Amino acid sequence: MIKSLLCVFLLSVSTGVFAANITIKNANNDPLPNAVVWLTAGDSSSVIPPEAPYAMTQQNREFKPRILVVPQNAKVEFPNADSIMHHVYSFSKAKTFELKLYKEHPKAPITFDQTGVVELGCNIHDWMLGYIVVVDSTIFAITDENGHVDLNANVGEYTLSVWHSGFSDISKVESQTITVATNPITYKVKQEIAEQIDFATDEFDDY
Repeated sequence: MIKSLLCVFLLSVSTGVFAANITIKNANNDPLPNAVVWLTAGDSSSVIPPEAPYAMTQQNREFKPRILVVPQNAKVEFPNADSIMHHVYSFSKAKTFELKLYKEHPKAPITFDQTGVVELGCNIHDWMLGYIVVVDSTIFAITDENGHVDLNANVGEYTLSVWHSGFSDISKVESQTITVATNPITYKVKQEIAEQIDFATDEFDDY
């Protein structure tokens, strides 16, 4: 076991790529699940998003996933998997748009060309809430129930950025400079995390 770990470490050093072990905690020092975490190198202008669009689906009158992370300039589709119509919109500074009542697929994906947090709603179903977090990086993930992510990155210095839907100001991102090397990294958010409430849907409604 020790020999295999040593081989992985030596391979990481030789290739310059390392799986950064990052844990995010709240102000009470408890693990923080569902936090968006990303690493940004010195020059983020070279970020090239994949050609294939991402998807933010409406299903069972919910946005799935509730939080979608995409690199800047990524395209996002909004397929409607329900048998009823949805009316998706956002008034967020990072992206303002409206997809009026539709079923199945809108005509074209939407390009998210500015970084920031885009809060989504549905004009028909008030309880529907989702987020698209647009980041200046392709190195990102969402923490698991233990507040943990592994991010593959070249060894070196990065800006570590963290966002959570429970922030009192959801437009505010926390960040600090870190060095990706062999040691695990722990970051404690400064903002209090509001309790996340899931609004129940009425399965018997007809809209």
